[in-house]
Amino acid sequence: MNRRSVLRSGAALAGGIALAGCTGGQDGDTTTEETTESGGSGDDTTTDDSGGGGSGGTTNIAIISSPAGFGDGAFNDLALQGLESAAEDNDIQIQQVEETDQSQYGTVQSRLAESTNPDYDLIVMVGYNHTQALETNAADYADQNWMLINDHVDQPNVAGYTWANHEMSFQAGVLAGTMTTREFSHDDNSTDPGTSTVGFVGGVDGALINAFERAYAAGVEWVNEDVEVRTGYIGNYSDTQTANNIATSQYDAGADIVYHAAAAAGQGVFDAAQSASRFAIGVDSDQSKTLPDYQDVIMGSAVKFINEGTREVATAVVNDDWDSVNGNNVIGLEEEAVEVVLGQAMADSLPDVVTENLEESRQAIIDGDVTVPCSASGCQN
Repeated sequence: MNRRSVLRSGAALAGGIALAGCTGGQDGDTTTEETTESGGSGDDTTTDDSGGGGSGGTTNIAIISSPAGFGDGAFNDLALQGLESAAEDNDIQIQQVEETDQSQYGTVQSRLAESTNPDYDLIVMVGYNHTQALETNAADYADQNWMLINDHVDQPNVAGYTWANHEMSFQAGVLAGTMTTREFSHDDNSTDPGTSTVGFVGGVDGALINAFERAYAAGVEWVNEDVEVRTGYIGNYSDTQTANNIATSQYDAGADIVYHAAAAAGQGVFDAAQSASRFAIGVDSDQSKTLPDYQDVIMGSAVKFINEGTREVATAVVNDDWDSVNGNNVIGLEEEAVEVVLGQAMADSLPDVVTENLEESRQAIIDGDVTVPCSASGCQN
């Protein structure tokens, strides 16, 4: 009998495990939880239905945020949205766990895995920040199914889903490189083709976000090698003021368009774009829709359909079809899992050359005629 089976029997529950309302973290960070029930009775309380995963009962799924937290209008919200979509067609109960302190991930993961009220059929972790803790927990809780977004752990109970961030970032560079050399205006914002400069603002300066940066610069160069690309890093994914400061310095230096890969902090880039009367490119979701207050400056967004991935894995768990989703899943342009979408407020006014360049570069990447720097999991050097 493995450890989790013992826990299910109640033999190891002395003292209990209290997840709801647990606090964690340093610097005042707290762990908060919400329970979202869909497909069930409509009550907003956690019940002890633990017969999911194809047995005909409620399927219980927990989702743990990345350090950016829920409400980011991007990465975390998309992951949750996919689970909610699966719950519209299935009897799924969702436990939403926000934890912004990465040092707590090992503890939060293990507590959820040990829970018997409910017993989670799937635990979804948003972001590579969970990887180190999961390397231990996936082995320790071998009969717990896990989904890890933007990384993979080589265990049979882990479904790793990595979207081709580098491919969509290359396309973001194509958009920026195309428009910085052209005269364009929307509302009170405009480009200055005389400068031919664009910017990039990243969250954490590491392998994953470096791939966004380098692929973006390569996409700009694919259009015009004479365009200057200015870059800067915040150091986290939540500091909107630092994001604003970096983007402002890039706009002051002549950048027409700034692309961010900074999750919730990216709103600071959009603020800076409005102040400078310039443009920006969003990330993860169509941020001209998720953050409509900024649609006047969001020229486009590099979108990855994380919601489709979480929906797919949740549905597989409901149908007891884990083999169809476990392992290392890397999906990109060819699978139509990522793309650059044009901002809803200005899509109709952008020149045709934008869509032409985006389609040409997309097909070149799929055909192997263009090699995008780095990989979906990041830059290794």
